[in-house]
This record gives sequence, structure tokens and C-alpha cells, in this order.
Amino acid sequence: MTTPDLPELEIDVPVIEPETLKERIDNGEELTILDNRVPSEHEKWRIEGENVSHVNIPYFDFLDDDLGDDLFADLPEDEEFVVLCAKGSSSEYVAGLLIEEGYDAVALERGMNGWASIYEYTELDTDGDAIVAQYQRPSSGCLAYLIVDGDEAAVVDPLRYFADEYVADAKALGAELKYAIDTHIHADHISGVRTLVEDEGVTGVIPGASEARGVDYDVEYETIADGETLTVGNTDIEAIHTPGHTTGMTTYKVDNVLFTGDGLFIESVARPDLEDGDEGAPDAAAMLYDSLQERVLSHDDDDIVASAHFSDAASPAEDGTYTATLGKLKETMDALSMPKEEFVEFILSDMPPRPANYVDIIETNLGVQESDDDRAFELELGPNNCAASNEALTN
Repeated sequence: MTTPDLPELEIDVPVIEPETLKERIDNGEELTILDNRVPSEHEKWRIEGENVSHVNIPYFDFLDDDLGDDLFADLPEDEEFVVLCAKGSSSEYVAGLLIEEGYDAVALERGMNGWASIYEYTELDTDGDAIVAQYQRPSSGCLAYLIVDGDEAAVVDPLRYFADEYVADAKALGAELKYAIDTHIHADHISGVRTLVEDEGVTGVIPGASEARGVDYDVEYETIADGETLTVGNTDIEAIHTPGHTTGMTTYKVDNVLFTGDGLFIESVARPDLEDGDEGAPDAAAMLYDSLQERVLSHDDDDIVASAHFSDAASPAEDGTYTATLGKLKETMDALSMPKEEFVEFILSDMPPRPANYVDIIETNLGVQESDDDRAFELELGPNNCAASNEALTN
């Protein structure tokens, strides 16, 4: 929907930066958000928090010359609230209008686009010598990882929009980015592997088992097969083929950390229908079961699961990362101890809607469709929905 030209207001509207809003939510503040997007967009994707409440009134309801009291019935009268829209323009108008009516309101800078630009860096507490850091994108739950040992570094599951950050952070740690690695062909965000190859001369690496899906990159890249390793500094990155979510899905092991991509999350397991649809989902779910049982859960209980996504149902570990030990997941996720047939039936029983624009995202990540930076950013807005359930599968 195109936003019409909005009337001019004679006041300066205060704005809140996305990072400031995130900090207040993390600190447990009680906040009311007035969402000016249409109800379908509000229901599909919004800012969540333990003490966050929502009021959804589309911006066009505020364009009437005669605003009735009913419009303001759900708005707090004695506290500040945050007004947001998709890109920030209509929410600034609505916030200004409400300030003129005597309310205490601020507008979210750049709206949900601004929220999608938040990217946070947190280091894991591991047993190895390498620095392992997790990047968290709270708007979509996307996770990426930086591995630094000495003067060399690698990034796992990089996002195209944040490609510059991986290079800058590696340099800040005294290293040069050597590898950009994907665990699989992603369906919820645009991969940064090709961007890092083209712009920074990094070596791009994808699982060899992914090529059969029709990879057609315009840059040189390398493939990695089950059991092969890459090295940064003195640290080995071992590839473990774990198909199920996709046929090419590959886990990478670094010291006591398992980068499980979309195979195993800390609150759920992968959905099996994004490569071959509903028809292929039963076979993919059976493949996922075998991968989890034979290739992931067989590792030490103290090994750390570091996946490619987290959902609102996930809780961070003590170090602030969205990680968990294998032992904890075995204890708390019943799906990991089910017989195979029961697991397959359970996983297929109640999958959430597929990620928004997932076909276009997959084709962009395969290299068969081109998306400029603006379109790439728009394609990946929204929740990731790559898990088998929106709810936690942990007890």
C-alpha cells in the first residue's frame, strides 16, 4: 500500500532509535507500541517483548478530519508510547497528531525497517582458543557467527545486508576474513557469501551437496563435503553433512561448538518442506531424524548447539547468546527421543506458514534471480519461520 502525502504538522516529533527501543525492551520496561500498519502486517510480524503491549490502528484511520474519542480508547493517557509503521513516515505524522492531542508519544526511527537494521555481537564461552561470536538480528531471529584465530577469520551464515560488519569486526580483532561459509541454501534471508567474495576477496564456501539444487553464482566459490575441513589460524572447521531441512544442509564443528544451521535449534527442529514442498516433506523429515540421531546427537553432551535462527520462544544462555548444550536439549526436547515414525508424524503435524518471499529468496541465494540491495532487504523482512513450530518444542 502506498502512503499518501500526509498533512504538515507544526511541531517537532521526537523519535526513538531502534537500538534504544531494543535496550529498553531488554531491560524489562513496560512499553506500549502503537502500530500503524495494516492488521495483516501487524499480526504477521511485530516487535515482541515480555512487557510489551500492542495497539494496532492503521495510519489511514488518523486521516479523518473528525477523529472520534473511540480511536484513542486503547491508548495510555499517562505514559509514553512508541508509534511505528513500515518505514517511519506515517508514524511520525501519527505521533505528532497524538502529541497535539495531549499524548506522550515518540516515533520509531525508520519504523520496522529500522528495527530490521539492528544487529548485535555477542561472544560465546567456548572450550577452544578461537574467538567465536554470535550475531543476532532480533527482527527476524537470524544468527551468524564469526570465528577468529590469530590473524585469520571465517564467518558462518553471513547476511548480505551486514557484510561490512563481519569484515570490520574481524579487523578489530586483528584478523582478516578468510572464508564466508553457508550451512545451506537459505530460505529466509539473502546470503552474504557472494557479496564478501566480490567486494572483499574472501573465499566463499557452500556445501557440495547444495550444488544439485541449481547453484549458478557469478563469482568463484569452493565447495565442502562431509568430513572435510577448513582452517583459520590453528582452528579446524569440520563439515558434517546433516540433510533434512535441505538436502545440502551441513553442520560445522569448531572445538566444542556445533554450527547446526537450520537443522537443530535451541527450541525446535527444522521444518522439512522448504526444498521439495509438502510432497517431499515426509522423506525429508525422515532424513532429518537420521541426521539428528546419527550425526548431531552423537556428539558430547557438553558440546554447544549454535544454530542459524532463534524464535520468540527461545531463551538466551547465561552468556547472552542463543545457544544450548546438546545435553540440555536432549533433556528438554522430547522430539529428540521419539521413534522415527513418531518424529516424522509429529514434525509434519503443525508446521507454521512458510517464510515470506521464500521462493524469491531461495532463487536469489541460488544465483538464478538477481535482487539489488533494496529489494534484498525488502525480501527478508519478517519472521524466519524455518523451524517446525512457532512454539517451543522444549518442555
